Amino acid sequence: MTIQASDLTQEVTDLSRKFPKEWLLRAKQNGFSDFQLATIFNTSEPSIRALRRAYGIESVFKTVDTCAAEFDAKTPYHYSTYEDENESVSSDRKKVIILGGGPNRIGQGIEFDYCCVQAVFALREAGYETIMVNCNPETVSTDYDIADKLYFEPLTFEDTIRIIEHEKPLGVIVSFGGQTPLKLSAKLHEAGVTILGTSSKGIDLAEDRKKFGALLEELQIPHPEYGTAISFDEAREITKRIGYPALVRPSYVLGGRAMKIVYSDDSLKEYIDQALFITEKYPLLIDRFLETAVEFDIDALADTTDCVISGIMQHVEAAGIHSGDSTSILPYYDISPKVIATMKAYTRTLAKNLKVVGLMNIQYAVQNESVYVIEVNPRASRTVPFVGKATAIPVVKIATRVMLGEKLSDLRKEYDLKDCDELGMKHMAIKEPVFPFSKFVKSGVYLGPEMRSTGEAMSLANEFPEAFAKAYQAANMHLPLSGAVFISVNDLDKNPRILAIAKALYRMDFDLVATAGTHSFLTENGIECKKVFKVGEEGRPNIFDIIKHGKINFVINTPRGEKALHDEEAIGAASVLSNVPFVTTIEAAEASVQAIDCIRHQEFGVKSLQEYASYRNK
Repeated sequence: MTIQASDLTQEVTDLSRKFPKEWLLRAKQNGFSDFQLATIFNTSEPSIRALRRAYGIESVFKTVDTCAAEFDAKTPYHYSTYEDENESVSSDRKKVIILGGGPNRIGQGIEFDYCCVQAVFALREAGYETIMVNCNPETVSTDYDIADKLYFEPLTFEDTIRIIEHEKPLGVIVSFGGQTPLKLSAKLHEAGVTILGTSSKGIDLAEDRKKFGALLEELQIPHPEYGTAISFDEAREITKRIGYPALVRPSYVLGGRAMKIVYSDDSLKEYIDQALFITEKYPLLIDRFLETAVEFDIDALADTTDCVISGIMQHVEAAGIHSGDSTSILPYYDISPKVIATMKAYTRTLAKNLKVVGLMNIQYAVQNESVYVIEVNPRASRTVPFVGKATAIPVVKIATRVMLGEKLSDLRKEYDLKDCDELGMKHMAIKEPVFPFSKFVKSGVYLGPEMRSTGEAMSLANEFPEAFAKAYQAANMHLPLSGAVFISVNDLDKNPRILAIAKALYRMDFDLVATAGTHSFLTENGIECKKVFKVGEEGRPNIFDIIKHGKINFVINTPRGEKALHDEEAIGAASVLSNVPFVTTIEAAEASVQAIDCIRHQEFGVKSLQEYASYRNK
């Protein structure tokens, strides 16, 4: 088949001469994507797509036989293939396509599946046919009886645009599946697809570091100093300006993947040498790391004219720990009203300027009463299921209705969305991460900007200590009620906070054990404790030996800096192997001591989510 230059661009016409129709069809039947073929033939993906269309080569959809040929299967469960007969019949109903989160991996999990399924329910109530696109067999959204139709397809532009062209929906929702579908929004918009919710322009403005930084400067909203680089020399110039430690990461990352805190030029060079994908389009992002800050997550609902703060979560761990690995407390505690008011004001300003429609998540760092914006995600975040259950407000359902064009001001009345913190919560809720360290001891146990957790537990109580104690128990971390506690803190943590922790443990009759520097600090301040050798010091037994032999019941270890983190991994590994609970921040130690005291003196009660939320019916 000869392609005429008048029909297509010269590039595609030239491509057709060396890539005949039968070759292209065979390549597609053997699983080659348009992107792969474009790479092979040194051309663009749109050119391959244009050639395919000129040849009349399009995928068709087959129905999965869920009855194993015993009965006539009528399930709306489809996959694409390059054959002749199309078994997917497109209806004339008004319909919406939801793009899911793709395959499970650390950094992206069931929180996005929860959002997608809740959106399906909301769309059905509103009278829409719901079409789900996802390729993860472990999620509820890929159960064939959830949506009206399910396409079990990869979350790529090539696959999703084919489904969209076949189904012709009123719009597509990309903001409930996390970062994976979010990256498709610009291409889909360019192809003429209606994006429901925040526009692709607003998404790009939040995701593009230079554009977002310019917006923050214009709005006079503080943020950590930053820069973007595509080479070591450029990166070193940035770190000279902002100083070490610095947080480095690729653009458009998922779950903090490949993020690292670097403390020197050597570490920076090692990171860049190992980086696989740094280009002008996807540069390396470098931020000044706020080492002693407290981090907050804020979830919000918005519709370009109105904004409801649905949750303000305070992290127990200091800034620098990935939000998915942090213990989150809802509502916040131990923070000044001025800081809260500032964060709420920044959230509403950013929602308005990004023209957010639906859900939004913002991460803040607070250092010495100063509020800094870390990042904004104009999409559903991993905290949405937690906030929804804790507040008893169907935030995904409300966001979906907003995306369909309803006004948030009208929904405020229907759902009693008070203009106050956490929608009027009167109890405490805690999200506690669950880690796989006992299975992967050699992977290291100290937390950082790259996500490590593989699950999470949630607890509810009227007061913080009880909620925290329940959260630990739910995450299978059993705090001791007696025995010995090992304490080793960095120099910055040798302050009144660690003294208060040590005194509280001493009053509860715990024996205290410490390494040389911490031992000196505690004894100088009148707290009795035993001294033990560090790992690597001359002399035995050292702390690793003592933990390994079951003589320690709880570990408080707060390494700071590159060398300390490396040296102290042995302590964490010994704790995991010996099933000894351990914390790596002062904030977590303070919360743990409160929880231990609570367990010693209080019987825990059990109440349902509905009972905790009963105040809404009064």
